[in-house]
Amino acid sequence: MTLLKEATIETIKRLPDESSLEDIMYEINFVAQVLDGLKDAEKGKLLTTEELLDRVEQWAK
Repeated sequence: MTLLKEATIETIKRLPDESSLEDIMYEINFVAQVLDGLKDAEKGKLLTTEELLDRVEQWAK
């Protein structure tokens, strides 16, 4: 079983029974983004805080 699938199953199990479909989708998307970020970090695709702030400043213009 893939890491994403395992994490998705565990995430759904931890959600309250009254969770909406939107709640479930939000949590699954969050887990997927975290896993993607960890993969990028393992590959060395990182930004310093200064680099991130520079990018945000450019986007704001």
